[in-house]
Amino acid sequence: MYVNTKDILEKASKEYYAVPAFNINNMEFFHAILDGALEKRAPLIIETSEGAIKYAGNGDIFKGARYFVELVRLFADSVDIPIALHLDHGKHFEYIIAAIKAGYSSVMIDASEEPFEENMEKTKEIVKIAHAAGVSVEAELGQLAGVEDNVSAEESVLVDPDQAKIFVEETGVDFLAPAIGTSHGAFKFKGESKLDYDRLKKVKELTKVPLVLHGASSVLTEYVKMAEEYGADLGGAKGVPEDQIKRCVELGINKVNTDTDLRIAFIAGMRKYLKENPKEFDPRHYLGAGKKLVKEVVMNRLEFLGAAGKA
Repeated sequence: MYVNTKDILEKASKEYYAVPAFNINNMEFFHAILDGALEKRAPLIIETSEGAIKYAGNGDIFKGARYFVELVRLFADSVDIPIALHLDHGKHFEYIIAAIKAGYSSVMIDASEEPFEENMEKTKEIVKIAHAAGVSVEAELGQLAGVEDNVSAEESVLVDPDQAKIFVEETGVDFLAPAIGTSHGAFKFKGESKLDYDRLKKVKELTKVPLVLHGASSVLTEYVKMAEEYGADLGGAKGVPEDQIKRCVELGINKVNTDTDLRIAFIAGMRKYLKENPKEFDPRHYLGAGKKLVKEVVMNRLEFLGAAGKA
């Protein structure tokens, strides 16, 4: 059941639901995400950043990419839900090629900080290479403010729908991430979140491809409070309300990236366990407490995005 990401997202686009794409850095996150998807009978997209690949390979990006492919394929071969593995925010050619060679289901080429024409040319090159290997491709137009791994920007630059149409037609990209007002990280908004629904609707109408929402964690209050109760400092953390994400799905978003919510839930569970069990030193126990809360977040996400029961 290891599949091309395009297969999962084209079905979601036709039926107007979204599949969350969950970032992992290690085995514990993967186990929690897989367990949640199996329980909810949902298709699953696992993502890794360039930083995660370097971390997993202990500095060797080709080993890191192979590690994640072998981990995901090992479990995908033994379950009956479709699972895909995606490279998130591919900024460097060598990481994108490492993911393609290792056997990722899809890769993202993120040249969104470049002028439109240059972004288009770089995306064309990756599409040509990836498609020859049977790998689908995501690209981004506009820019998200905030920081995530090796991606950072001071201010948001919203997508131009007319440029999006040209971009998709010229590059042959399989799915597109349009910037509509979300931000990376745990501190997404200083005031009220304002997403440009009209812009999103027009991009969907003009491109007719699956669309991706980056910077879409909700930064759930219950996990933030738990983490802070046991020592974390997350003051000011603020995410995208779930009702706004649901509206984006109604207008054509089919892949919703989720990273921050998992991290906050994990540290909340781990901090609570260590505080309540000060003599504990077995990592399987305190990491397991974090895994439990990550699974809760995963199942909630699958339900409200409409992916539950779609496997």
